[in-house]
Amino acid sequence: MPYRAPVSEFQFLFDHVVGFGQVQATERFAHATGDVTQAILTEAGRMCQDVLAPLQRNGDLSPARLENGVVRTSPGFDEGYRAISEGGWIGMSASEEAGGMALPQSLTSAVNEMMAGACLSLQLNPLMSQGQIEALEHHASEEIRRIYLPKLISGEWCGTMNLTEPQAGSDVGALRTRAEDNGDGSFAITGQKIFISWGDNDFTGNVCHLVLARLPDAPEGTRGISLFMVPKRIPDQDGNAGMANSLKVVSLEHKLGLHGSPTAVMQYDGATGWMVGPPNGGMKAMFTMMNNARLGVGVQGIGAGEGAYQTAVAYANERRQGKTGGADGTIIEHADVRRMLMEMRARLFAARAIAAMNGVAIDMATATGDPAWAARAALLTPMSKAYGTDTGIEVAQAGIQVHGGMGYIEETGAAQYLRDARVTAIYEGTNGIQALDLVGRKMMDGGEAARALLDELAGQSRDDRVLAAIGDMRQATDWLIEADQADRQAGATVYLRAFSNVIGAACHERAAAAEDGAEGPRKSLAAFFIARMLPENAGLLSALRAGSGTLYGIAPSEMIAG
Repeated sequence: MPYRAPVSEFQFLFDHVVGFGQVQATERFAHATGDVTQAILTEAGRMCQDVLAPLQRNGDLSPARLENGVVRTSPGFDEGYRAISEGGWIGMSASEEAGGMALPQSLTSAVNEMMAGACLSLQLNPLMSQGQIEALEHHASEEIRRIYLPKLISGEWCGTMNLTEPQAGSDVGALRTRAEDNGDGSFAITGQKIFISWGDNDFTGNVCHLVLARLPDAPEGTRGISLFMVPKRIPDQDGNAGMANSLKVVSLEHKLGLHGSPTAVMQYDGATGWMVGPPNGGMKAMFTMMNNARLGVGVQGIGAGEGAYQTAVAYANERRQGKTGGADGTIIEHADVRRMLMEMRARLFAARAIAAMNGVAIDMATATGDPAWAARAALLTPMSKAYGTDTGIEVAQAGIQVHGGMGYIEETGAAQYLRDARVTAIYEGTNGIQALDLVGRKMMDGGEAARALLDELAGQSRDDRVLAAIGDMRQATDWLIEADQADRQAGATVYLRAFSNVIGAACHERAAAAEDGAEGPRKSLAAFFIARMLPENAGLLSALRAGSGTLYGIAPSEMIAG
């Protein structure tokens, strides 16, 4: 079955569930009217269905490759990228002064999810550029913004993020890449970076690398890291891509999935770069890009899950196997197949609603400057990323199971969704790190933002089961705030999952209430999630309170028995 962009699902969420009307009511985003929003979702959905979705298998079967130092991309990816850039989808939320549309981030995230559902390997390219655009808008000098932003927003050039080194993965402070002052406002960047998504391509005029590096005599750790713009080709006096810089793609990684997205090992040999932000202030600037990307990666997971779900439903409606008792005799009438499909759809709705709420909070913080909205956005970001990507992986896994033996056969395309989605729980900060961020930095306010969200959900709920779950979550938050660091970290992942389930249940309840009629699919889906999936929280919160002691009873030397 061809991919169908969930345009109506986003419109429903915006209209009835996540409070998008608040965003439209602000002066900053007043131009994002209902008609404009509908037109953007419809046009983007059409592009995803007609142009990007047919490229999904191309990226898997004909991976990006490195030939004589040149990255050759998958067949049709150049045309797909052109449709994205010419449609203006890269710079949707960028400033109008630089050529963007200044649209809400919540709307951009919806479009990003649809692109990811259609062709995740290609969508990763504009996602990187969007993060770089935001980082430059907030931290770069006027000259860098003048040169790079219009080209990035138009898609003539694209951007990357260079953090990871062979010895410095999640511990970014251990990086060794050096930056030496050239004495003319530029710096010589030397070092190697790994896992660089879309480190190069053959369809844009330039690739703009944001690179973390260390100045001579800089402090140890993250306090001594600076950020630099290091382009593949150095812009000339007119701002056009000029002579080649001293950098290269050493190799491309051979990966489980995302074969169409070239993941590069980059070598910088005294490459010319320009500082973004103040000396030793690189992490602050890079976190602007990373926070943008974390929501973006969350919707990547949801998009991959949506593609897997649609593929599974189509197969279940066609495959005849066993006695079902149904009129058509297809496996969608089997109780366990129906259970899997319902879990897939219900979890996807919950994850999508959380990501949309996150986008609304970001937009409201931008439009109003209210710290409470900024705190809400910060709280939801790790949940959007971790719950969204976990959902994508779980849904893709279930999609293979729905296919039965055929799910294990590559020709069906079911396995590709799982292979592509798997990395989303790892890059842009592993989901374990997201959970630690939630119970660490995001609780430095004593749980104020968490309790405010729970109070809001409780005030809008009329379902006793949802209200009880909210109450349990409030008690769990109180326990977490009082817990020592070891116990807090030990329970981080289950706390994030449980909190996300509560938000998801509340959003399902809102959706059911907004649906016309006494019965309907949204009411049925909400009843399923609340009755069959929300009870998972009892076990999760029990595990939370078990603390850290149960994790360290076996010494590292005893982890393998025998």
